[in-house]
This record gives sequence, C-alpha cells and structure tokens, in this order.
Amino acid sequence: MKVAVLGAGVVGVAAAWFLREAGHEVVVLDRQPAAGMETSFANGGQISVSHAEPWANPGALAKIIKWLGREDAPLLFRLQADPQQWLWGLRFLAECLPGRHRTNTVQLVRLGLYSRATLRQLIASTGIEYDQLQRGILHFYTYREEFEAAARTADFMRTLGSDRVLKTPDECVAIEPALAAIRGRIAGGSYSAEDETGDAHKFTQALATLCAEKGVRFEQGAQIERIAAEGGRISGVEVTGRGIVRADAYVVSLGSYSPRLVRPLGISLAIYPAKGYSVTMPVKDASAAWTVSLTDEGHKLVFARLGDRLRIAGTAELAGYDTSVNEPRCRAILKRTMELFPGAGDARQHPLHRPHALSEPLSQHRARHARLDARLRLGPRTRRHRERA
Repeated sequence: MKVAVLGAGVVGVAAAWFLREAGHEVVVLDRQPAAGMETSFANGGQISVSHAEPWANPGALAKIIKWLGREDAPLLFRLQADPQQWLWGLRFLAECLPGRHRTNTVQLVRLGLYSRATLRQLIASTGIEYDQLQRGILHFYTYREEFEAAARTADFMRTLGSDRVLKTPDECVAIEPALAAIRGRIAGGSYSAEDETGDAHKFTQALATLCAEKGVRFEQGAQIERIAAEGGRISGVEVTGRGIVRADAYVVSLGSYSPRLVRPLGISLAIYPAKGYSVTMPVKDASAAWTVSLTDEGHKLVFARLGDRLRIAGTAELAGYDTSVNEPRCRAILKRTMELFPGAGDARQHPLHRPHALSEPLSQHRARHARLDARLRLGPRTRRHRERA
C-alpha cells in the first residue's frame, strides 16, 4: 500500500518509519527544506511521562484569570474574533471538570508509557544519537500551595504507572546540585527517575535519514494546498506547483495546521495553536549548570541539558496562527533562568528560536505540553492511538 504522510515533524517521520518497517511504500510531504524544522525544531526536550497531566484541570480557570493582562504570564490568552478560538476555549473549560480531567490523565499516562517504551526500542534498534540523557526529570516548586497540590496527586499518578516520588528541598539539591543557590526558596519537588531528555530536532533528522535509506521518499518544499475528495473518499493531496499526489492512505501530521486542512472534509479536530518559546545557549560554567532535566512549576519552564548546550523552553501564547516574536516573553525566560542559575549559560549567545504555531488535542493541553516535550510522539498503529483519534 502507498501511504502519503503530510508533515515531517517528529510525528510524521516516526509514522513514516513504522509504516515503512511494515512494508508500505511511503512518501512524506513537508513545506520546509528539511525534516523537523517547525514544532519539532527547538522544544524543551523532555520525555516526561510521569507528569503527564493535562493543563485542562479544575484549577486552570483560576490561574488563567490571575494571569490575564500579563505579557510574561505562563499562559497568555489573546482573545480574537475567531470562532474556532472561542469554540476551543469552551471545550477546554469542559475538559477542566474533575471527571474529564481524571479520564484524560489516565489516557495520557497510558499513551506516554507506551510511547516511551517504543522510543527506547527504536533507539536500541537504530542507535540514533540525539543528546539523550537518562537521568530523570525533577519538578521543583517554589510555592508551597503548588507543592501541596502535587503531593495530593502523586499517589494517584503512581497507581497509573508513574514513578513520581516526592522530594524534600534537600533531596532536590542532592539530585541536582545546581539548585543549591535557591535551596531556601524550594518548597519541595517531585522526581521521576524513568523519565529522560533529548533533542527532538536531532532525533527527527536522524530518523528521517534512516527512513530515506529504507526507501521512504521525502518531498521537501511541498506546500500542501488541500486534500481532494471524490465520492466520499480521499482522492489525493494538492501540492503547489506539483499537482495532485495520490496514495492509498494518508496520515495528517501537520500539528495545529491539521484542522484547517481537514475541515473542508467535514472533519472537526479539537486542536488550536499555542505559540511557545525556547532559548538555547552554550554552557558557560559547568559547575553552575544543571545536568538533570528540570521543570519550574511556578513559571511553567523546562530546563534540559543537551550535550554542551542548555535548552530552556516554556510559556504558551494562544494567539491564533501569529508567529511573531513577543519580546517580553523572551526576556521573561532569560530573566528567570539567570535568576535561578546565574553564570550557567552564556546569555550573549542565545539565539531565540522563532516561535511557531503548536498544537494540542484538548485533553492534553498544558503550557509545558505545547510540544515542549516529545513524550506522546511514538508508537503508531496501536489501540491507544486509535482511542485518542
């Protein structure tokens, strides 16, 4: 069977790999000149299964109201005259109900555990190197109320297979000595030893290379205009300047642009773009830099060590498909990083990555989860994925 995969991010490339391994002829269409150049380009690099909780939770509305009007807020909601934004917002609120939140958390953890296991199998079979680090992920809390809330959910998360363990401030510093400078401000932490980190961009490009060696055909610079349908069936994909690309089956993995493409087909996806930001800088002082991946829960920032680079990512801006850079949000990331880890990185060499429209299914939406990690990326053709469809 011939399969056309639309999108060459980590999801599309992983789908192409598994489809080719299953014996299918695969073509990947993407508008960028190489794989992994948009949402997968510079995320936070966390494979964080043990904290797979949706941002749509019973306490979300109060936080959103508190953050209104703050340009540097962890979640910035810019109201627009966009019916899709309002519909998505209403559905988001519905997912904050306790019953829905519990159901969504169960599904996220199940999918995350499977995805992480699949990733490890793939790495073992291919030997891909992507600055992976298996030292766990530590969430630290500088607000007592947030730590107490995390403590209340820790037992429930462990029943789902999460290895989340609560830590005292001293234990947090023992896990990551770079936190010693702010020991007095830490209320506590939660640590998951099984979680890990890595560079999604490196992973995606390395896997794309292996896909090409296996016979997957990549058509880069392919601007997809529409999905053509005849008689209730997909008849092909129209690509600018290339006509119609036909296949027997199609995989849509275009992130937040997917709803626009499938809406004319009568398919409604509960996905709305969230714009995230990240900073990458070289290590300046190894003794001051973190080596265990961290999450600052109070500011919704993640810190990953990618070889000799430091990656900081976070915040989500619900501003439609606007990809312009919001300088206050950039400065907020750098300010918090320098405040927590003075001297760790060379802030003079921090190319701010161009923000991009990111996507989240409704039940998965959270600021850190605006594709700042790759935990739910791998393992196509499974019952769990069909449940999420």
